[in-house]
Amino acid sequence: MSGLNPQQREAIHYLDGPLLVLAGAGSGKTRVITQKIAYLVQDCGFQPRNVAAITFTNKAAKEMQERIGKLLSRSTAEELQISTFHSLGVRILREEARALGYKPRFSIFDAADCAGIIGDIAKTVDKGTLRHLQSIISNWKNALVTPEAARQFASNEHEALAAHAYLSYEATLKAYQAMDFDDLIGLPVVLFQQHPEIAEKWQNRLRYLLVDEYQDTNACQYQLLKLLTGVRAQFTAVGDDDQAIYGWRGADIENLKKLPNEFPALKVIKLEQNYRSTVRILKAANNVISHNEKLFDKKLWSELGHGDQITVTACKDNEVEAESVVMKLQAHRFEHRGKFRDYAILYRSNHQARGFEQHLRNHKIPYLLSGGKSFFDKAEVKDITAYLRLLTNEDDDPAFIRAATTPKRGIGAATLQVLGQYAGERHVSLFHAAFEEGFAQRVQARQLEPLLEFCNFINRIQFRASREPAQQVLPDLLGAIDYETYLYDQEEERTAQARWANVCEFNNWLSSRGEEEGKTLIDLTQSIALINRLDKQGNDEADMVQLSTLHAAKGLEYKHVFLVGVEEGILPHRESLDPAKLEEERRLMYVGITRAQRSLHLSYCERRKQAREFVPSEASRFIAEMGKEDIRFSGGKDAALPDKATGSARLDAMKALLSGNKR
Repeated sequence: MSGLNPQQREAIHYLDGPLLVLAGAGSGKTRVITQKIAYLVQDCGFQPRNVAAITFTNKAAKEMQERIGKLLSRSTAEELQISTFHSLGVRILREEARALGYKPRFSIFDAADCAGIIGDIAKTVDKGTLRHLQSIISNWKNALVTPEAARQFASNEHEALAAHAYLSYEATLKAYQAMDFDDLIGLPVVLFQQHPEIAEKWQNRLRYLLVDEYQDTNACQYQLLKLLTGVRAQFTAVGDDDQAIYGWRGADIENLKKLPNEFPALKVIKLEQNYRSTVRILKAANNVISHNEKLFDKKLWSELGHGDQITVTACKDNEVEAESVVMKLQAHRFEHRGKFRDYAILYRSNHQARGFEQHLRNHKIPYLLSGGKSFFDKAEVKDITAYLRLLTNEDDDPAFIRAATTPKRGIGAATLQVLGQYAGERHVSLFHAAFEEGFAQRVQARQLEPLLEFCNFINRIQFRASREPAQQVLPDLLGAIDYETYLYDQEEERTAQARWANVCEFNNWLSSRGEEEGKTLIDLTQSIALINRLDKQGNDEADMVQLSTLHAAKGLEYKHVFLVGVEEGILPHRESLDPAKLEEERRLMYVGITRAQRSLHLSYCERRKQAREFVPSEASRFIAEMGKEDIRFSGGKDAALPDKATGSARLDAMKALLSGNKR
């Protein structure tokens, strides 16, 4: 444990009761968690299978697993329970499903599957409305609000519609023997509350809990943790009240406030030494966050030197801002001989990225857009993939439902609900249940006929898919389901054309791959999920400028950060000006500042183009809160053009210098 500071060592060794570690940005919290896990196993006699570490993202869980792998033997590390909240929920529910009336092989529906159900119930296809309804229902579930209670809480038209849909939505999911992502945490809470003996079983199995990013927990996650730790309360919660930025999706900073009250023996240890950023950057961050009401007093400090001055540039408009940032980034990179991946452009909202993307492309600068949609995540590609998944695995219930209803073929929600109930009772898949006589007796002939027609069609294609080349079977599948006509019936012509082009691209990709590798459609389908996963994870080390929202950048760090659009109405957001929301916006600014290791550059516009008009804008109040001592201000109406010219000349000179050095 060499190289640890006294507070980190104390947090690792403390086992006398519940512990809250207030870990400031860049203070080495992941190191504390991993070292504590090693200490529990190696020095304290805990069995690795009895230690659980819970994170919020697969990426964080993977990083933790990799770090642990360097401290413990491989076999020991693999026994540890390191997972996200959702993965832990799945593990509990797979084992205990029958206690809640589910089969162990219940289906997990993604957002698109759930939107389809809600759309049918609410009788709408409007994507904005569906997203809003999903969000309201999700927030209710995360706050442990039942469908019955939701009807009383509904305070406006949208909430009333959501409350009406919520009850039917839950019934439909149960009938399908399916759960959504919120259920993966909510149902274990219900399970433990209704079955104390099962709760005790899991408390004995998970004897020590470590929770990362505790400030991001919602009401449901908080209850799950309380039920898992039980009266022993053997846990370490690691979090930072200054980085609580997910209130909009149900995270509740009150969970931090509750801890000292609900666990009177709680020990609090603060990690305030920052190993990431220079003194100037931390000073600005501390200044900003000091304007918030504090749950716990904490002040970050660093031994990494003063570092460069922070720059704040006023730009004429958003076009000038985008050009200026890209030009400065390029010049800075030449001057410091840096890599593209050392740089990040961070913004409040996704729509701000467009101008920066354009100028990066113009300058031939490679970039990675955080949260960009994978090709395999497009709805039309997922539709076709559902058929392929079902061909590969008849027990894949989500694939069955998606394929059976897209395009629509006379198989209604009522039929599928009866099928789901019957399959749950018999503990078989929906596909197999459809052929059983017991199910046939529960539905009318007109309901049964299209269902059997679909299942027999799948059987016929399945026979071919395991024997014939992919390039022969896939076009026949697309023709048989008439997917092209379905798209043109559903969408406007241009949209349908674009979506069909994606399907054709998918078809061509699979067909050519099948031809090159001599693989059947079944063989290829089994690799699609893996390819998709790699598509999402394989860009970590790519030498690209990172474009990201502030929310998505949390937990990450970059040598050089450009924080853009720091204006009133954007950061803080115009809809977040009441005191509680303003504090969260300030925490978001704090997160943005503390992503920077070596240099920080802020920019704002004096006017911003919205639609076809320019609207006056002004610097965010958060810039003034940073203090002026360590900041160099530039730009504005008069300085915009000279700055641009100077920057271009400087860049040209550097390029010439570098090309001369290469000769």
